[in-house]
Amino acid sequence: MTRICTLSSGSSGNCIFLSHNGTTVLIDCGITGRQAIACLQSIDADPCDIDFILVTHEHSDHTSGVGVMSRKFNIPIIASRGTWSGMSIGRIEHKNRFTFDGNKSFCIGEINVIPFDIPHDANLPTGYRFELGTKKVAVATDIGFVSESVINAVLGCDLVILEANHDRDMLVNGPYPYYLKKRIGGQHGHLCNDDAGELAASLVKSGTKEIILGHLSIENNSESIAFKTVERILGQSGIKTGRDVLMSVAPRYCAGKVAGL
Repeated sequence: MTRICTLSSGSSGNCIFLSHNGTTVLIDCGITGRQAIACLQSIDADPCDIDFILVTHEHSDHTSGVGVMSRKFNIPIIASRGTWSGMSIGRIEHKNRFTFDGNKSFCIGEINVIPFDIPHDANLPTGYRFELGTKKVAVATDIGFVSESVINAVLGCDLVILEANHDRDMLVNGPYPYYLKKRIGGQHGHLCNDDAGELAASLVKSGTKEIILGHLSIENNSESIAFKTVERILGQSGIKTGRDVLMSVAPRYCAGKVAGL
């Protein structure tokens, strides 16, 4: 049995729950330990059952609760060497520190994990593709543009958690200072709704059945704008949401709907 859902998603904090055949992992934990525990309990998941925390990169909206959860529940942490060098998560026991090199695949129980490079302004940031028996899931957020490594990892997945961070016009005309607008809209920043829509169309054509839009900016986007933009671009390729693909937007402050594969 496979269950996956976002526990929190957005510029204020990110955490994803994945369970497959008795193995449970979190991807990132950029919320407080208290929030993570409450979100897990809301989907009838026990924090004591978490086997590993996989970290995509060191930014605080992905790591602020990682150390707390690891110490409280004795959970091992897996991250790239670059991410380990940049994380500020407090003292972690040596036995709970795991590093991978060269994006080589590895197994956690019956979950085959395939890290892949993502274009983001962090130290060796990583997306993850998970092979779960005959099913495949990918987490592709914090990507400034759709790189070849991202494309190769996500195409053919059954379910993809895909960044739709900002609306271009809202970012350009919004209150952020110029340097921050440039960072977010740059090739090592975050993916806009239009580019998410183009990638979503490619995903559906490759066989993807469900897309969860995530990591929305609170200032430069909204759930309705992100959904409608991606839906419009899908429609231009003859793809209809609800018929050809299930699509939703991950909630910002609470657990989303649990997807079963």
